[in-house]
Amino acid sequence: MLVLAHLSDIHIDDSPRSAARARSVLRYLEALPFDLDAVLVTGDITDHGLPREYELARRILTSRHPVLTCPGNHDDRAAYREVLLGEPAAEDPAAPVNRVRRIGRAVIALCDSTVPGTSPGRLDQDTCAWLADVLDETPADTPVLIAFHHPPATLHHPFIDGIRQFDTEPLAALVAAHPNVVGLLCGHAHTAAATTFAGRPLLVAPGVVSTLRLPWEQGAEFMLDPSHPPTVAFHVLDEDNRLTTHYRTVMD
Repeated sequence: MLVLAHLSDIHIDDSPRSAARARSVLRYLEALPFDLDAVLVTGDITDHGLPREYELARRILTSRHPVLTCPGNHDDRAAYREVLLGEPAAEDPAAPVNRVRRIGRAVIALCDSTVPGTSPGRLDQDTCAWLADVLDETPADTPVLIAFHHPPATLHHPFIDGIRQFDTEPLAALVAAHPNVVGLLCGHAHTAAATTFAGRPLLVAPGVVSTLRLPWEQGAEFMLDPSHPPTVAFHVLDEDNRLTTHYRTVMD
């Protein structure tokens, strides 16, 4: 079986708080008596997209487990690529940051769902074409997980649903055309959630820096709860390509 730890929205900034919360999650994962197949971080690595924030994030996200990331709407594509990933500057600094990784017997497509300068997301034409090539080139018996920042479906929270991933018809068509897509993984919502998209599991990682209060929890309080401890999801892909997810709160 394949086991992924999934976290999101660490929002590293100049305050010690965000770094401390992210470090507590990484310490927990490092202390596990089991080698994870990967640690997946689905975006909003930094809060302002600044090089110094990525330098700190890169140190925090150093692990004995392979670490995979994709950008979120708080990230900056150029700084993300050059500082966090350690890659040369791109010819077009605004080009989406899409990467594919083979982890065990599975392929993970890490898609850039961001639209620079805005909070909502979408997979642009270049990203959809890139994803189509990844799926077409992957053998039909190889399971594929698609990861990005923005949920492509409503989660029944007015705020998050207003800044989710839109124009999702091309993504739905790609998923429908490739039965070996076993699930989609995202963040952005700052709440653990599970639903479906195009008939496949859509699993949303909880936020590390804060937790979203649901409409029936909010009252007069601000919707993001910074006091709730960080949480991590563990996705298990078994030999039948069935996904099971467990959630753990990290108490430092």
